[in-house]
Amino acid sequence: MAHDRDGRSRYRGGKGLVATEVKLPRLGQGMETGTIVRWLKAEGDSVKEREPLYELDTDKVTQEVEAETEGVLLKIVVPEGEVEVGTTIAFIGNEGEEAVVVAAVTAKGPASPEAAATGASGSEPQALPAGSARAARAPGAAPDTVTAERPAGARVKASPLARRIARERGIELATVAGTGPEGRVIAEDVERTGAGSRVAVGAPLAVQVAAPPAHAAGDVEGDVDEGQVEVVRLTATRKTIARRLTEAWAAPVFQLGVSADMTEALQLREQLVLHLAEGDVKPTVGDLLTRLAGVALMKHRAVNATYDGETIQRHPLAHVGIAVAAPNGLVVPVVRDAGRNTIQGIARQRADLVGRARDGKLKLDDMQGGTFTISNLGMYGVEQFVAVLNPPQVAILAVGAVKDTAVVVDGEIDVAPIMQITLTCDHRAIDGAEGADFLRTLVTLLEQPALAL
Repeated sequence: MAHDRDGRSRYRGGKGLVATEVKLPRLGQGMETGTIVRWLKAEGDSVKEREPLYELDTDKVTQEVEAETEGVLLKIVVPEGEVEVGTTIAFIGNEGEEAVVVAAVTAKGPASPEAAATGASGSEPQALPAGSARAARAPGAAPDTVTAERPAGARVKASPLARRIARERGIELATVAGTGPEGRVIAEDVERTGAGSRVAVGAPLAVQVAAPPAHAAGDVEGDVDEGQVEVVRLTATRKTIARRLTEAWAAPVFQLGVSADMTEALQLREQLVLHLAEGDVKPTVGDLLTRLAGVALMKHRAVNATYDGETIQRHPLAHVGIAVAAPNGLVVPVVRDAGRNTIQGIARQRADLVGRARDGKLKLDDMQGGTFTISNLGMYGVEQFVAVLNPPQVAILAVGAVKDTAVVVDGEIDVAPIMQITLTCDHRAIDGAEGADFLRTLVTLLEQPALAL
């Protein structure tokens, strides 16, 4: 075996260097595993460097992973499923060199039990290591029921994500049957144990189950809905949302609510739109709010902070996350340096992030480094709500719709566009006075936005 200068392993056959291992990359700090959703190339397809090769689902986002070399996709070792960082998942090399790749896979041992069961070239199944629960199982088939048989006191092999989920749910890993390589416990095993049922590893995200019995004639008036119940299997992103929000719910939080007169803010937005360059992105009220919140955060660093259980990190720059409803669930891409950016610059960032979020094209870098979050439901007509904390951030702002409201001005009743905002704070890092000071500054800037320009 030889190595490229970049460290990628290559296998040497009779024709020289013939194949490059494609290994699962580490796409972010703390990432230990990822789930291959689907391959964008088939075996035998030509691959160019930096061309999307497969879709990878992490605990933060689903994104396309690009090829690091060019050639022919000779062999897909792991068609789908959860894989540890650094595992060989495919080979790219020269056309016609598949036999050499097969020998290399056999020599190193397969990266997944599925590859061992079928053989690297589709030959007769090979023996699997003892304890493997995926032997000779076709993709998409339900795993066989297995028993976790381990010597007393033996260390349980498990992925870091599986250990974390088991710890959070109080599940003893020794009681979980592992279906990973060599009986390793993976996240899906713990999820199934916690749910008390077994789900097919390769099953589609949405499946149909039998509908409940129809009512007997005369039980109800009108037609009876005999449609089937839809059962949606959680994606890795959805599971992460559930886990993180459960953690957030356990935090000691408090809420502070205020209202802001948006008269001048709306006038400023109208002026920005009038002077907009042709084809440029129209700034929204949310873009203006992101900019003003960024300015306020830089003045009140106690709110522009993160908490890790041991220390509070107060950040000098405001990187504001914006909650976006994406197909796989809520995601929070980050607008960088919102306090020093222009409103138009924020509008361009927001349009790009939201567009890629709804297309499932966000990258991990788009989601990391946020110091504060804004959740805006005003476009849905919601006037006021409370947002759930987004750990490790210590505060999140819930924004309602701008609504014409009766107000008293100099003893006279008038009508003004009023917006309700609610700040949720982690009391472990923020005191009530600090949250109130931040809101006072933000309302002042919303009602007199020229102060921030």
